[in-house]
Amino acid sequence: MITQEKWEKLHERMEKLNISEADLSEQFIRASGSGGQKVNKTSSCVQLRHAPSGVEVKCQSSRLQASNRFFARRDLCDKLETQILGIKSKKLQEQEKVRRQKRRRSRRAKNKMLDDKNKQSVKKTLRRPVKDD
Repeated sequence: MITQEKWEKLHERMEKLNISEADLSEQFIRASGSGGQKVNKTSSCVQLRHAPSGVEVKCQSSRLQASNRFFARRDLCDKLETQILGIKSKKLQEQEKVRRQKRRRSRRAKNKMLDDKNKQSVKKTLRRPVKDD
């Protein structure tokens, strides 16, 4: 449930970005994906289009239309902030972090890592107790 306080904060944020409700065209469409019969019967997915900038957002994160209206406006604000202010959104930062983590090591970095491991294993073999024959 989205409180009135959250709506007011969102409207303040929209005012800072010069987004008015008159500039938004809102459509309600049927959601796709999982959700079963409820999703197939009701038009709970919200599609927002900001006319001056041409930015378009779809939101179907919730089964409730009212919640999706809030989330769509929030996502629209995020997109416009990234365009206007040039700030990378949290979502983009997380995506970049995952991409860096999954990226393959360069050949040089891999060889350096393997050399370090080899040096460590040599150290450990030298620490072993001496065997008496």
